[in-house]
Amino acid sequence: MRVVFVVYVQVGKDAAIAASDYRINEEIRAREVLVIVEEDTEKGAASRNLGVLSTAQALQMAHDMGLDLVEVAPEANPPVCRIMDFGKFQYSQQRKERKARKNQVQVKIKEIQLKPKTDDHHLGFKLKEARKWLEDGMKVKVRVRFKGREITHAHIGRERLEEIKEQLSDISVVEQMPNLEGRDMLMVLAPLRDNTKKS
Repeated sequence: MRVVFVVYVQVGKDAAIAASDYRINEEIRAREVLVIVEEDTEKGAASRNLGVLSTAQALQMAHDMGLDLVEVAPEANPPVCRIMDFGKFQYSQQRKERKARKNQVQVKIKEIQLKPKTDDHHLGFKLKEARKWLEDGMKVKVRVRFKGREITHAHIGRERLEEIKEQLSDISVVEQMPNLEGRDMLMVLAPLRDNTKKS
């Protein structure tokens, strides 16, 4: 009778720098490596190049210091390894990635939909919405949807989009000119930077 053990490992969502991204300690396959060690000085952390050592020597040195040998440039000849605290390195990399994600500017795209026969009264409401979104720094996709035989009068949809473009030209620029995609004609407006509300 054979017993099989299945182990499930749960990884946190922020564990972007996995140990598998780097070869560490005994996982390093090269016979020789170029070794760099991080040292604390009065002016802060500094790197010192220890030159090319056998992997066994480098591993022993890392173990003696209570640190890890981490292969940071496997494609180099010989591969470059750093003697460091790998756990601390992973933590600092995750913090940098979280900070970078937080600083990313995400542009939202809102959409207004019209029909070729949308009357001026309803168009006024749609324009008011689009103006508010553009002032808030969002892009606006304007979609004219054709039904049935309306598609044979695509020029009406194009005229509608040109009208919208003109009415919003004081706060927007056309990022995508009106074009027909299937039964829809689309145009994308982006806010003028000077007119976006400062948050």
